Amino acid sequence: MMGKYRLFCRGESGNSYKATLMLNLVGADWSPVFVDFFDEPSRSAFRQTTNEMGELPTLELPDGRLISQSGVILSFLSREAGMYSAASQMEQDEVLRWLLFDNHRFTPPFATLRFMIGLRGADESVLTAHLRAQAQAAYEIVDAHLAGREYIVGASPTIADISMAGYLYYEEDARFDRKGFLNIARWADRIKRLPGWKHPYDLMPRAIREE
Repeated sequence: MMGKYRLFCRGESGNSYKATLMLNLVGADWSPVFVDFFDEPSRSAFRQTTNEMGELPTLELPDGRLISQSGVILSFLSREAGMYSAASQMEQDEVLRWLLFDNHRFTPPFATLRFMIGLRGADESVLTAHLRAQAQAAYEIVDAHLAGREYIVGASPTIADISMAGYLYYEEDARFDRKGFLNIARWADRIKRLPGWKHPYDLMPRAIREE
């Protein structure tokens, strides 16, 4: 992997963490570029100048090209570094299946619940109850899948693991009890032991500082 990468990100974003963690795990030369999504002018400027979708993370390549969407960034970095890739085409199809499941079912309900309650202090509502039920169902699927497995796909970690672990290390209280998902807990600890692993707040600047 040649040249220096810049990643537009913020510490509170688990999707940003997926990309920053991957950059660290593959030993890339990179630096974070903080975008304050809690500030409307900053968010608007980012959308106008950097990413028309207005989404983090966005990776700037050494030649100035931009790549967005965490799954695309993970795929690109895996290909460039020759790391965290599937062992066969069949496994690659499984990696893609779990990437799509992560972005459709696993990450969204918990991430939204954490944002509303853990970061914004929202009260309980019909919406938070719905999100909690959706998160519970998704976690049950993943916990059952990990029974007897060390990683999501195959015998070695892939970008499916990096993607699905994106929100597992944040401590903000979302009022969602994850302690009962023992297979997920063991898997998350396994990911933490990978060379280059760091906590999201050790990799990216934060918009919200602790008192």
